[in-house]
This record gives sequence, C-alpha cells and structure tokens, in this order.
Amino acid sequence: MHSGFLLYLFFPLLTVLSACGSQQSDDSSVFRYNENAGISSLDPAFARGLESMWAVNQLFDGLVELDSNLQVIPLIATSWDITNGGKDYTFHLRDDVYFHTDILFGPDSTRRVTAHDFVYSFNRIMDPEVASPGQWVFTQVDFTNDSGFVAINDNTFRIRLKTTFPPFLSMLSMQYCNVVPHEAIEHYGRDFRSNPIGTGPFRKAFWIENVSLIFHKNLGFWDSDGAQMPLPYLDAVRIDFVKDMSSEYLGLLKGQYDFMSGIHPAFKDELLTPNGDLDPSFRDKLRFQRTPFIKTDYIGILVDDSLALSASHPLHDVRIRQALNYGLDRAEMVKFLRNNSVFPATHGFIPKGLPGYDEARDYGYSYNPEKAAALLKEAGYENGAGLQEISLSTTADYVDLCEYMQHAYGKLGIKIAIDILPTSTQREYVSKSKVIAFRKSWLADYADAENFLGLFYSENFCPQGPNYTHFASAEFDSLFVQARQTTNEFERADMYARMDSIVMAHAPIIPLFYDQVSHFVRHEVSGLQTNAINMLDLKRVRKN
Repeated sequence: MHSGFLLYLFFPLLTVLSACGSQQSDDSSVFRYNENAGISSLDPAFARGLESMWAVNQLFDGLVELDSNLQVIPLIATSWDITNGGKDYTFHLRDDVYFHTDILFGPDSTRRVTAHDFVYSFNRIMDPEVASPGQWVFTQVDFTNDSGFVAINDNTFRIRLKTTFPPFLSMLSMQYCNVVPHEAIEHYGRDFRSNPIGTGPFRKAFWIENVSLIFHKNLGFWDSDGAQMPLPYLDAVRIDFVKDMSSEYLGLLKGQYDFMSGIHPAFKDELLTPNGDLDPSFRDKLRFQRTPFIKTDYIGILVDDSLALSASHPLHDVRIRQALNYGLDRAEMVKFLRNNSVFPATHGFIPKGLPGYDEARDYGYSYNPEKAAALLKEAGYENGAGLQEISLSTTADYVDLCEYMQHAYGKLGIKIAIDILPTSTQREYVSKSKVIAFRKSWLADYADAENFLGLFYSENFCPQGPNYTHFASAEFDSLFVQARQTTNEFERADMYARMDSIVMAHAPIIPLFYDQVSHFVRHEVSGLQTNAINMLDLKRVRKN
C-alpha cells in the first residue's frame, strides 16, 4: 500500500485520539491492545468469537454478568426471582440506564432502557432473518401464547422456559444477550455492526477496519465505584489489528500495547521459565496474571460401532483406549511443550474452576505405563504386537503435542500416524465422523459443566450436535437429563462428577490439559481482572 495513503488513513485516527477535549487528556489514559484475529462486527447479535466479545463488552450491557468466581451478579437487572418450578425468571431493572447519545437521540437527549428493550433485543436474536449465531441461547424458552419474553412494566422483565434449566441464568451473561435500541436497528439495519449504540462504559468513536478501532469514555455511563466515582476511569480504548504476533509481542515490550493475552509458542521460552512463571528479565515491565480457563484440550475417539470406520477398529476396545490414557505423561508434556502454562488433565473432562471438577474423586488417568502395558496384553496386543497403526488427525498448531504422543505411545509399541489437515477440513471431517482419532478442544459457551458434558449426551451426535465421539450410555443420559432439572447446586455438581467418571471409565477421549487464561500486563495498568471466561472488562482499569 502506498505510504501516502496510509498517512491519509491514520491522520483522522490520530486526530480522534488526541483531540477529545474533556474526554481525554493524554495518552496515559488510553488503554491499548492488539487483536490479531480482527473484528468483523460490533453487533452483539454476532459476538461469537472472543475478539468480538471483548469489544462488544465495552459497548453494551445485559441483565447480568459473571464475577471472577463465575457467579452471576447484577448488571442492568438489580435482582431477579426464579419461580414456577424454576421456569419463570423475573428481572427487576435499574431505572437509570441510558443508551449512548447518537444522531438518533440527539447529543443532549437521553433514551432510558426499559424492559421493552429486552423483549425487542431477545426477539431479534431469535429472528431467522437476522441469523444470529446466538439463537441457541433461547432454545429453552417457551414461546407458546407469547409467554417467552414479557415486559410486565418498564422496570420488570420476565422470561418463561419450557422446563427447568438451572444453567440458563449463567447463559444470560453472554454477549448475545446485551440490550440494543430498536431505533438504531431500524435506522442502521445491517450497518449497526459498525454503528453500535449500547449502554456500556465506552462508545465507538472511530473504526478503520483491519487497521484500528477507537472507543471513547461514555460520559453518561450508569455505574460507579465504591467511592461513588463515575466509571470508567479510562478516557479511551484503542484496538489495533496487526496480524503479526511478533509485532504484537514487541509492541508489548516497548509499551505500545498495555497487555497481551495468550502465549504464542514462539515466545513462551523467552517469556516464561520452565515452571511457568514470568521470566525475571521482564519483571520490571510486566506482570503475569493467570487463572484456570474453562477450556479442555483432548483427543477424541470415534466409538460408534454402527459406523464402518470404528466398528472393527482396535480403538473400539475400551482397554486400548484406557491404555492410551494411562500411557501419556501429561505432566511432562505440559512442562516441556507448554512451560507449565496449562494444567495436565489427569482428572477428567470437566476443567478446573467449574462445579463437578472434584479432585477428591479419583476417576482420571495418571501416568502408569505398567497399567497401559497390562491392558494391551489383556486386549491381545502385548507390547503393541499386531495392533494396527492409529491415524491421529490434527492441525498445524498442535503438531508438537501429537508428536509427543507419537513418541510416548511408541514406547508401548503403539504406532501413531499424524495426519495434518487444514483447520476447516479437520473441523468438517470431525463433524462428519470421517476420522477415527482427532485432536480437539472445547471452550465452554457458558460457565456451567453441563456445557462440557453435553459432548457425551447421545442426542447430541454430530453432525447435529457436538458429540463427536458418538459416545452413548443410558446411565449417563439419565443423569444428564436429571441434572438439567435439578436446582440444588450441590446435587447438580455431584451428578456432574458422576457423569464425568462414566465418561472416563469408557474412555472415548484422552484429556490432554485444562487451559489457562494468561495475561501479560504492563505495570502502568491497574484494575485489570483475569477471570476463567477470559472476558475483558475495562470499566475499572486505570493507567498510571
């Protein structure tokens, strides 16, 4: 691109950043980060990827949100009642929340949020013409006789479900469930994606797509801190879209960016010690914030005996699958390949931090090569003799993990062939049951273990659902249905753990590791919280 054209693009961007009047005094009150994946829309109806969720979270609010312990807390809703056997959710709304000022409302006018706005916003998500990927959030809602979403009055909003579903309240914290003004949707149409009007702590100021995105402080934001000081503290947020991870990394070290999320393999040995701590050479500039992430990486195995691909395959024998689980030293794997930046999945499929993860129950797989060898012998393949080569499907980003497993299983006499596929191809093959063993990960859509265990519910067989292994167990299914009707949190957590143990006993998967949220933050930044859903919340962030 011609350098003169780049200057033409950046001049208005710099003008917006530097000439904000009372909203912005200097660069020290601008929070800056890079989003190498890019952002395609600022409409919460399409906030599917984490990169979009982060941006949308600065612009919009919903009824509730999750705190750092994944507990549901009020946002626009001050409180709620759950009645009618757990099917009716009645929310009592704040009366001081206003949409961002816009050409539609005028610079000096205000437009208060009411329950009718939530009726409109949620019905919009369900509208087939909108085609929001968040439609599934409301599949449990009872729409008979127009009873699904109801504005009882301006400050009272009710949702009625078809049946009891305890995880529903947590699901309402998702970005799909943010409130939008009907006037803006009607005016902008599909261009609302680039003209967002919400109630959040920041409002969109400027967006050069694939270059940079600027948010300014919402001077009319409804929330304040404990000292009654208005939020947010920051004057602006700048998001760059540099695809080169090296540039992002160098930008962090030079102070061009205030934080970086995640650890690219190219920098892990430089940033982290072998034990997973921040390297001492960076401690004068950065701090390392981390917490368990609600994400599990695993190897899936197709176990459906009705499919020709798996029916006669040795992996159909549970003893072979158990041997593969025992034969993998996960602690060594995450130490040498991930610098202990993730947690070895020796317990089960449910990751750390969610109800149902219970270390007191011993149903996972620790490293035990002797047990693995005994199971192979019992299955008729002593030292792997006679066992056909197992093809393991993966993408280029995870070849190192698969090569480690290839070497580990080679010690047991098990031959592994690694099949490297493009991401889209592998995704298609897994969803259509075209591969016998595959590397996969599951990131929860909402903070409840039900979302993880749904991967093993028989009615969720792919391609219609996420049960990619086609695992089926009548005992598991019964518990799964029962747990979805149980409102007692302790009883439900116990059922989750029992379901997890059933999956581990049948071993349709090889859990590899539970992921970790990893944030590298400049010392100038304070108040940036790290949470298990990896949601970026900047309303309480300061810069020195």
